[in-house]
Amino acid sequence: MPRTRSVTNVAAALDRRTFLAATGAVTLSAGVGYALGPGGGEAAAGPATPVRAASRQAPAAPLAPYTRGTTLASVAAAPGGTGYRRLGDGPAWQRVTREDLTGAKDGRAARRTALAAFVQFTDLHLVDVQHPLRYEYLRSQTASAWRPQEALSVAGAVALVERVNALRGAPVTAAPLHFVMTTGDNTDNNARSELDWFLTTMSGSRGGRITPNTGDPRHYEGVQNSGVPLYWHPDAALRDTDKRDHRFPRIHGFLDAAIAELRSPGLNLPWYSTVGNHDALPGGCYAPGDPFFAEFAVGGKKLMELPASAGKAIWDNVKQGGDPKGTAFKELLRAQARHMRSVTPDESRAPFTPAEYLAAHLDPAHTGPGPHGHGYTQANLAATTQYYAFRVSDDVVGLSLDTTDPGGHYEGSISHSQLTWLERQLTKAARDKDHVVVFSHHTSRTMRNLREDPHHPGERRHGGKELAALLGRHRPVLAWVNGHSHKNAITAHAGESGSGGYWEISTASHVDFPQLARIIEIADNHDGTLSLFTTLIESSAPHRTDFTDLTQTGLAALYRELSFNAPGSRATLSGTPGDRNTELVLRKG
Repeated sequence: MPRTRSVTNVAAALDRRTFLAATGAVTLSAGVGYALGPGGGEAAAGPATPVRAASRQAPAAPLAPYTRGTTLASVAAAPGGTGYRRLGDGPAWQRVTREDLTGAKDGRAARRTALAAFVQFTDLHLVDVQHPLRYEYLRSQTASAWRPQEALSVAGAVALVERVNALRGAPVTAAPLHFVMTTGDNTDNNARSELDWFLTTMSGSRGGRITPNTGDPRHYEGVQNSGVPLYWHPDAALRDTDKRDHRFPRIHGFLDAAIAELRSPGLNLPWYSTVGNHDALPGGCYAPGDPFFAEFAVGGKKLMELPASAGKAIWDNVKQGGDPKGTAFKELLRAQARHMRSVTPDESRAPFTPAEYLAAHLDPAHTGPGPHGHGYTQANLAATTQYYAFRVSDDVVGLSLDTTDPGGHYEGSISHSQLTWLERQLTKAARDKDHVVVFSHHTSRTMRNLREDPHHPGERRHGGKELAALLGRHRPVLAWVNGHSHKNAITAHAGESGSGGYWEISTASHVDFPQLARIIEIADNHDGTLSLFTTLIESSAPHRTDFTDLTQTGLAALYRELSFNAPGSRATLSGTPGDRNTELVLRKG
């Protein structure tokens, strides 16, 4: 059984190296200069020098351990009751020390030095809510098909960027933050419009201006003004299901505000990108490249309601791993053609290919604070691969994997060629005496899709159990950081062959409540152990909302509160105390 104990006081004592790092006198060699690429060789291109507005400036040094702006200080919460509940400041989540892999030794805080510190974003799901291929009509089958808050996803993501820009380094070690890593599902519909919003949000490119609207530039045309009672109609007097059964408010001007221009300052840190199934597959689950879906995505028809029996048949099939190519989905859309609504066609809704995804990251317009390509290199583009290695710090290497399956379905796996590359990288890290952090979208438990890649017939696919075992055999691996499940979960994996084991750190999404990101710090305790500190953060938006405040900040606050009240939302996504703010101890290999 895992041993856990609450820690309410983090030692404020800093050794000389940590203090110097915090004040900028020592640099921990953040991974801002290059990616190591799919072949492990250093790429030539370095980061462009960013032009930073005042809102992108980090707080002034010297840095020090802190809790403000993190869930160690306060967490959005609501009083008990029924119906629509308003959020306010709730009790903090205390830090818990987990000793599943090895015991924590006394006095380590005084000896500790920081090796690396970074922020994880995951499952941003920036949503083009008017996209014709969206299947909102499956809402009664799965809460992820449509959410009342998702029209505000860009405003919510910008507020998360603002939170990171305001952080005073790493909360425990006071080290500078090296970078932000997004672990996939950056977009929702594999649409070019969403990809542009994501890259602009992260880098502040083109002045940070984003208009989260497609189709008719003058007004919204989607399910929330369709007159279909299945969806919350914020502007209308319609007695829809959410107003009737869940007491959702009427908010005049909501839809106009949701599609209005907003601005992102862009991150003041370098950032890296990992691909998720919603970035690679139409609907997050259908094999890409089908001309029917590409044409439908940019076309002028949209299905907004469906008989419950037809919806159940479609979703039950998907849950069981069926219809990876979307054949049944296409048949459904053809059969429902007479029941579709007319919308304004828009070429920006077209699906993007893996090569286009890479090229967009490599576009100098989106370099922002760097690095150029955000992990991806020209070598990735030439080979159309979406995995790479990069230098995190003097002592730590990051490995970003592609766990999406081009054969279709929302669960993942990796190719044999990628597994071979991963083994080479781990062997090299052991030889160079580097520690390793592995990043992916899928978790070990959601990599059960071993369907063949149609572009590489006959090549074996490898699942989560096999990948977890491989990581456990290699001493350098400290952590496997991922998302996909939309839930905070931290799992200890025992090591093999002398390895001290590693921690799998899965973080909640930023589309579903509690809408979190995670700071991860790596520290050497100089007693034969290492500590990984995880600290959850919310966006910069206030916990309390005002239905008359439809500014960018007000919308970001509504984004959180609507997600809390969304029918079908799960209260378990925040995880247990041992999955939130933690100190994770492991043996130093």
